[in-house]
Amino acid sequence: MTTQALERRFVPDGLDVSDFSQLQPLYRELHDRAIESVTDLDRWLLDFSELSAVVREYAARRAIEQSCHTDDPAIEKRFLHFITEIEPKIKPWFFKLQKKYVECEHHRKPADPKIDVLMREWRVDVELFRDENVPLQADEKKLNNEYDKIIGAMIVEFRGQEYTLQQLARFLEETDRETRREAWTLTESRRIRDRDRIDEVFDRLLEVRAKIARNAGLDSYRDYLWRSWKRFDYTPDDCRRFADAIEATCMPVVRALNEKRRVELGVDRLRPWDLAVDPEGRPPLRPFPPDEVDKLVSGCRSIFERIAPALAEDFDRLRPGRNLDLDSRKGKRAGGYQASLPEVKQPFIFMNAAGMQSDVRTLLHEGGHAFHYLWSNHEPILFLQHAPIEFCEVASMSMELMADDHLTVFYDDADSRRARRRHLEGIVRLFPWVATIDQYQHWLYTHPRHTRDERTRAWLNVLGRFTDPTIDWSGFEDHRAAMWQRQLHLFHVPFYYVEYGIAQLGALQVWKRYRHNAGEALADYRAGLSLGGTRPLPQLFQAAGIRFDFSARTMQPLMAMIRDELDVPGD
Repeated sequence: MTTQALERRFVPDGLDVSDFSQLQPLYRELHDRAIESVTDLDRWLLDFSELSAVVREYAARRAIEQSCHTDDPAIEKRFLHFITEIEPKIKPWFFKLQKKYVECEHHRKPADPKIDVLMREWRVDVELFRDENVPLQADEKKLNNEYDKIIGAMIVEFRGQEYTLQQLARFLEETDRETRREAWTLTESRRIRDRDRIDEVFDRLLEVRAKIARNAGLDSYRDYLWRSWKRFDYTPDDCRRFADAIEATCMPVVRALNEKRRVELGVDRLRPWDLAVDPEGRPPLRPFPPDEVDKLVSGCRSIFERIAPALAEDFDRLRPGRNLDLDSRKGKRAGGYQASLPEVKQPFIFMNAAGMQSDVRTLLHEGGHAFHYLWSNHEPILFLQHAPIEFCEVASMSMELMADDHLTVFYDDADSRRARRRHLEGIVRLFPWVATIDQYQHWLYTHPRHTRDERTRAWLNVLGRFTDPTIDWSGFEDHRAAMWQRQLHLFHVPFYYVEYGIAQLGALQVWKRYRHNAGEALADYRAGLSLGGTRPLPQLFQAAGIRFDFSARTMQPLMAMIRDELDVPGD
């Protein structure tokens, strides 16, 4: 499916989004426009959508630039100008227009189901909006930029060469234990140097977020975020039960995997630097040289073609530079993401490739997000193009799993099986980490006046539930106590992490169906993704042929399936 770029009908060509004096008349016109019929309201919504697409694309491009070049003062200046001078002025107008739409008397009767979804979400936005929160939200973004700059500046010298921490991670897969220990210790020592600086940023974030919640008349920032994230279909208690199910179904498998690893490595105790190396002593999986990212791109393209030729055709629409910034280098933000550019209707993929198997999975993962956007941006109303995050991650995680049978693009048969096994082990280990980050956030935002020491104790208590106590951290207790600081989501997108666990259960269901009937599973997968955000979350799962449920009832058989694949028993 090829979607044409947005054709401007309302926004003038040549509009400078960095100049609010050019934006304001457009928002004012929409606000003051008389709406006297259903047709008028439909046209008004499309014009609002068009203006929002132009603004969002500008914002996305400034954020992408900043991610790629955190050390460029000119880029930072443009980014900060938007988030401090433009976005805060837009938000009150956006709220007024949402309110105008929600309160308009000319809605279709009966309502279109997708408009019901939009109305439900916008009612919440209208209820939560406070003028006094706009500058606070800008402060949040500035603090996150501080965090990014701290992380982006974490460069170390290892054996005579300079590395980012992402690049240094490849040495954790080396078979020589001393190399692993040295690389791990160097990485964590570099992180711990900035522990107090990061704690200070987080303290300020907590303060800002508590004010945002109070301004909205809510008892905690968790209450605020729950509504802000539009979590209509599950509760904090559901998340607690999900964590309990993870502890019961995943931790026995994790412990069994670790014991198997310890025996195969021939060590008395596993240390933190023993968890990424191949336990049978085989050399690290190196799918492509770290300085030849084009081989990563061409290899993933071949995998998409093997899954379905149409996927490769869609992937061909992405081009390095325009849609892809994949290599790891000094000054880049950590992590990986896919951003949507809603005026040109194209995705952008950002990551830090270093020649590792995790890079292959990252590009496949973000490729799944890119396909989701390409398949759903036919929806003319921008506000309905994006599904809830819990389903967006089904798109990406399912793609990783379906790709597992095609890794011979990068490896021989033996290493392909090894990479596949490693992926499944990673899924088992992901669930406890999801529970750790999620449950820690519940504590953080329901104990708003905690001290740093209390925060550390709470972290260690939660971490203790979801980690194997046989891993020996002796001598590095402070590093373990500060592990949470590396999790970008805690800073940028609070409470955005449990979605990964919910989505992983959905993706495992897609994979189970794909193994039984690939054509049918792919058709349903695409059908679900093509709906964008036009249906409630349970209906999106249903359209993809899977169930929206993350209780032990769903989790247990999926964990059993993985145990069978790995030939590893639980307790």
